Amino acid sequence: MNIIDIIVKKKNKEELSKEEIEYAINGYLEGSIKDYQMSSLLMAIVLNGMNLEETYYLTKTMLESGDKCDLSEIEGFVIDKHSTGGVGDKTTLILGPILASMGLKMAKMSGRGLGHTGGTIDKLESIKGFKVELSRDEFIKEVNEIGMSVISQSGNIVPADKKLYQLRDVTGTTESIPLIASSIMSKKIASGSKNIIIDLKVGNGALMKTLDSARCLANYMVEIGKRFDRSVICVLTNMSEPLGKNIGNGLEVIESIDYLNGLQSRDLKELITTLVCTAMKVSKNMSEEEAIKLMNEKVSSGEALDKFRQFVEYQGGDIESIDISNKMLQINSSKEGFLKSINTLKLGEIVRNLGAGRISKDDNIDYGVGIVLNKKVGDLIMPGEELLKIYYNKKDIRIDELLSCFEVVEEPVARQDVIIEVIGG
Repeated sequence: MNIIDIIVKKKNKEELSKEEIEYAINGYLEGSIKDYQMSSLLMAIVLNGMNLEETYYLTKTMLESGDKCDLSEIEGFVIDKHSTGGVGDKTTLILGPILASMGLKMAKMSGRGLGHTGGTIDKLESIKGFKVELSRDEFIKEVNEIGMSVISQSGNIVPADKKLYQLRDVTGTTESIPLIASSIMSKKIASGSKNIIIDLKVGNGALMKTLDSARCLANYMVEIGKRFDRSVICVLTNMSEPLGKNIGNGLEVIESIDYLNGLQSRDLKELITTLVCTAMKVSKNMSEEEAIKLMNEKVSSGEALDKFRQFVEYQGGDIESIDISNKMLQINSSKEGFLKSINTLKLGEIVRNLGAGRISKDDNIDYGVGIVLNKKVGDLIMPGEELLKIYYNKKDIRIDELLSCFEVVEEPVARQDVIIEVIGG
């Protein structure tokens, strides 16, 4: 058996065996298979896919490449939430404190940015002093004491996925159902939670561009979950425009704090409410009305924000010191009309190129750069009115490129719903 034969087999659209998948993944982790060889195999998978059986074996091989987290010492109902990645997606930073204030436990291992999408760990590192790495005992203790913890994927938890994740980010191999499904599920299963909610993004700013591909991914993850005795619920959500108003690591932390203070954009509130209701139904069989009432009480009383403060302080962060660039440019609209669409993918790429994401796997992140939108799809725009603010440091700003992301029309446009459908459970 050798890697070249395996690459050629997948290039020819043939099914890989359990042994071939194990050979390729374990060989890459050990170093006998090189980056350029694994890149070729990843591209063949992107182009020709994998069936459910192959994806299950890929998930299992990555899962068995490292340690598994035992959460049995956590008291109460433990839930894990994952997002497939979106532009402006800061839901973990909001959802975790709300659920913790409502009596649930969120024990979460998160990733860094992938492609044009931001990563929760990168966002948290924009907070001065915040530690994304904790020992197992510290992790468990924090969840038990305050109800939540978010840490980076450790070197011993699914190391094969961590290495593949970095390679996919810089080789154009992020958009693949089997690669996404196996990456998510290997991490989620290794992280120990029996109850997993996945915010599965769909649209021009997501890895899944079409509803059909999103449904396929959801079904893959639900079925893989069943094979590992996990309850998986996928909430399909619209990523045809950025989520909320802020895009960029530090800026998204600011918006999360604003949300917990009651300043909530319509689309972000719709998503958070759905995720909270889903979690409370699974954990306590709570009705939607009961869950919304309790959630609103926890936010308005300040309990949810207090949980966020405790979480940041526990992990060494200073909530009063968030990295935001002091260079800002306001960009105004040159047109009058209604905002019909936003090229969310392009906007995410612009923010990444400002320094908020990585182009090569060794790139450093500029936590202070990004964009704050003043308009969303369906809004009326007048000439000279602020469209957005851009925060930058060293990069040149191409205003024409930014403006080209926004389509303005004369006729009124309906605002977009965020929630598409729910699969699993």
